[in-house]
Amino acid sequence: MAGELPSAMIEMLQTMGTTLAMYLLILVLAKLCGVRSFAQLSSFDIAATIAIGSIMASTVVTGPGALPSGLVGLITLYALQLLVSGWRRRRDAVRRTIDSPPILLMQAGGEILWDNMDCARVTEDDLRTAMRAANVIDPQSVQAIIMEGTGGLRVLHGHGTPIPRDAWILQGVRH
Repeated sequence: MAGELPSAMIEMLQTMGTTLAMYLLILVLAKLCGVRSFAQLSSFDIAATIAIGSIMASTVVTGPGALPSGLVGLITLYALQLLVSGWRRRRDAVRRTIDSPPILLMQAGGEILWDNMDCARVTEDDLRTAMRAANVIDPQSVQAIIMEGTGGLRVLHGHGTPIPRDAWILQGVRH
């Protein structure tokens, strides 16, 4: 048993070292790439964030032998994220391919757009949940409920007059 303790401690120290190395690399890469590397503004951002966590976890659990692969994986992922975000800014075709467009689910006066609800696979309960989160009691006060490309629901309410369909805030939203 005395012989097992040092090897167990060595293994724990190696795991701690691997964790520290991966963590520091993520911090450095996030600093170099900017806060966008953790943003969830598009489906690609969400996938990249999940992949970063997955690479770190699998590297740490696998052990110190996986550290070089984990480091290369993280660097590659961050490089891809920079590349894709640059393409998204400059190329409409790339943005349309990668991003899911926002969808209007409810319009002014509380009118539910059922075809869009079916397309987005959203229920009335989902709308009520979003309205409660936005502190909306009366659906009549809703200007719009939009499902963003990331899957989040946004409730626009108040302001008295209905939002025109061509308003800047609704540009790119599927009606």
